[in-house]
Amino acid sequence: MSEYVDKVYNIPFDKKAVTLRHLDIELTERCNNNCVHCYINKPVSHQCDEMSTDFIRELIQQAADKGCLSIRFTGGEPLLRPDFAELYTVARQLGIRVILFTNATLLHTDIITLFTDIPPLYPIEVTLYGMHQSSYEAVSRKPNTFRPAWEGIQALWKNNIPFVVKQAFLPPNYNERLEFEAWAETIPCMNQKPDYALNFDLRVRRDSETRNHEIRNVRMSPEHFVEIMARNPKRYLNEMQQFMKKFSKPPGNKLFTCGAGCSAWTVDSFGNLQVCLMVRHPNLIVNLHELPLDEAMQILTRRKESLYSRNIEYRERCAQCFLYDRCRQCPGTAWCEHGVMDQPVDYYCALAHAEAQACGLLTAGEKAWEVRNRENRIRKLQTRERLVHEKSS
Repeated sequence: MSEYVDKVYNIPFDKKAVTLRHLDIELTERCNNNCVHCYINKPVSHQCDEMSTDFIRELIQQAADKGCLSIRFTGGEPLLRPDFAELYTVARQLGIRVILFTNATLLHTDIITLFTDIPPLYPIEVTLYGMHQSSYEAVSRKPNTFRPAWEGIQALWKNNIPFVVKQAFLPPNYNERLEFEAWAETIPCMNQKPDYALNFDLRVRRDSETRNHEIRNVRMSPEHFVEIMARNPKRYLNEMQQFMKKFSKPPGNKLFTCGAGCSAWTVDSFGNLQVCLMVRHPNLIVNLHELPLDEAMQILTRRKESLYSRNIEYRERCAQCFLYDRCRQCPGTAWCEHGVMDQPVDYYCALAHAEAQACGLLTAGEKAWEVRNRENRIRKLQTRERLVHEKSS
């Protein structure tokens, strides 16, 4: 007789080793910005039943006992939590490296001193929404937010606290890309071009069609997306060639073919364990107020592994598509868009097909799930990349 029973599926299961190497902890959904593209933010004044300090301390201890090597504090804006310094210190004293996602506006003197005295061991990741006040605050939709963000970045720099910057690429800052990249190159930890958020997910809580409408309005077209991605044709072709060489096999009907819930896990601001930040389907969350972390991981591992698509459209399209791994279609994005985990997301499908056409993997009007000679096309892409390299040498 098994020791455990999954109450959702009403099936017994036996314990097995489940790995935890990284944990995302969403400290809050609240944010002091109100960015147009954000898939989860709530106002600072929003009243919600966030995890208590003691609960998070115990969670971090359980993660350490499972061998967790790194924790990412995210949100919302995690520095809104008055107990952030305490939680950060607990993680670091347990030998866990800390990653922080922040907008930098709340990097006050005491937090800077904390990072100086107890380094996080990973560069702090700062999202900058514009190089100038007008563009920044057009994205943040909050007055007087540009200066605090800039002052926070300067405080990190002045105190030699490693950090990197990234940007959400949106209409108010489109014409600042080169300026942003040139500035980013001067940051000591920036050994490559900054990351951009180029296409935006809908609300993961499925809590506002008004906000979803706003997000759809700032998504770039497939043509614009390809223009940005391929601004360095040689590097882009090489990237596509390398990617398709490794990840060009149709996924089949199994829903989870990624690393979600393998060695990295997520806890939302209410204390629910998830396989990743995006997947908020009710059957793929376990309340950690009711079960310990290890048992919750056991349950979600089995649920995730048992999921196969029953949706005919998904089985005929996504399950047969050799572009699937290049596409942002996944159970999480399908959940945000449709409220189910196996419905094709047309927007991400269009982006992936536009990329494939730009690289010569598809012709106009072709559908990747109908292609039967994908190996030959990938070999031709490799040849094309080599010719581009020889021509530029």
